[in-house]
Amino acid sequence: MATREPNVRLGRLLAESRWTYRQFARAVNRVGTETGTPLRYDESAVSHWLTGTVPRKAVRVCILEALSRRLGRPVTHAEAGLPVPRDQSPMAPDTVEGLIDLGRQDMEPSRRSVLGGGLFSVALTIPGWPDVIGRSEAVRTGHASRVGRNEVDMVIAMTERVSELDDQFGGRHARPMAAAFIVNTVASYLRADAPEDVRKKMLSAASDLLYLTGYMAVDEGLHNLAQRYYVKALELAGAAEDHLTYCTTLRGMSVQAVDLRHGPKAMELANAAAAAAPNAGPRMRAFLAGQQAHAAAQTGDRTGALRYIREAEAAMDRAESRGKAFGSYDPAALNYHLSQVRYELGDVPGAIEAMQESDKVRFSVYRRARVRHRATLAERQLEVGHLEVACATWHQALDDFPMVQSGRADDRIKTMFSLLRPHLKNGTARDLYDRARTIAPPSLVS
Repeated sequence: MATREPNVRLGRLLAESRWTYRQFARAVNRVGTETGTPLRYDESAVSHWLTGTVPRKAVRVCILEALSRRLGRPVTHAEAGLPVPRDQSPMAPDTVEGLIDLGRQDMEPSRRSVLGGGLFSVALTIPGWPDVIGRSEAVRTGHASRVGRNEVDMVIAMTERVSELDDQFGGRHARPMAAAFIVNTVASYLRADAPEDVRKKMLSAASDLLYLTGYMAVDEGLHNLAQRYYVKALELAGAAEDHLTYCTTLRGMSVQAVDLRHGPKAMELANAAAAAAPNAGPRMRAFLAGQQAHAAAQTGDRTGALRYIREAEAAMDRAESRGKAFGSYDPAALNYHLSQVRYELGDVPGAIEAMQESDKVRFSVYRRARVRHRATLAERQLEVGHLEVACATWHQALDDFPMVQSGRADDRIKTMFSLLRPHLKNGTARDLYDRARTIAPPSLVS
């Protein structure tokens, strides 16, 4: 007969609560009474739970609620060492639990490598719009706390601030801040009571934040972690009936895939985003068509790529002047896509021209993008034999690099070192190499 393993996690939470076994049992019984499930546990039951006995599903819910009240924060099945009920649907209350566990583990530096890895899953199941639309019961719990429009505005404002930090300084430090906000604040808001219109606005605001957090995980090369954030964003966008964020997230997943050279998957995701936005405005249409063009070019579909990029250009001409605080599409982004399409189709000089135009019209706040894209431009200038021009462009990238904490920016600078080594007899290349060594971390030089 198998020996039960002690529930160390539950024991840790009980120690944190500073309850005796009897006090813990009484608190669980009290929650049971409130939920219409009278319980009569005593300290012996607590002892059994700690030695590995798994309580019934209804009792597990009461245990988590009792601990959450005592500790003043959400406690999930995983944190308490308890199994999630098997019969919960993908959009049941464990949507929020999964969100808390994901964010909490992302806050712990020792866990990030385990969570994220570098593995991008092409087999990931993407919830379709019909599967998630309107499923607002996903996060209903009937707790006494209540939220209003002020809390929604606060989540939106926090997301905008984190997005600004990400654009200017990279996501390495901004993402753990976002994860902490998700765990400590947003999760509680998602579980609170609210008028239906406020609930949907909160779900939408949370979805935006999850999309941004996933994007920042991509920036650090934590691709599996990013996919998990993206899927949560899709679920909440569907619950909010928020087509815009749902499509934006699918498009972000396509960007992740195309950058990792998973062309067919990128095309599938870009097409899914476009199909889910049949009534998109011109800026959104340009946003989606530009990504379809890049993915099509990577799969070798020249005709499709050129058709989509023309569609993106035409839509941009019709676009209104303002977009979302993040995820918006502007002339710099369009020219970046044009450059990527040309490069994939073998037109390197044309790709250089479009990337230069993108750099010229890019807003100054996008420092991280400026570093990455200038470095990419330099790589392509070197590819056509313009070594000294490439060095000048790399110098521009280095001007901003010390202020950016970004895995993708680091990758571009590391590539720069490897491309320069065969040219160190050239004085211009040597000067750049020597300057970069005084700026870049040693791990990027080797």
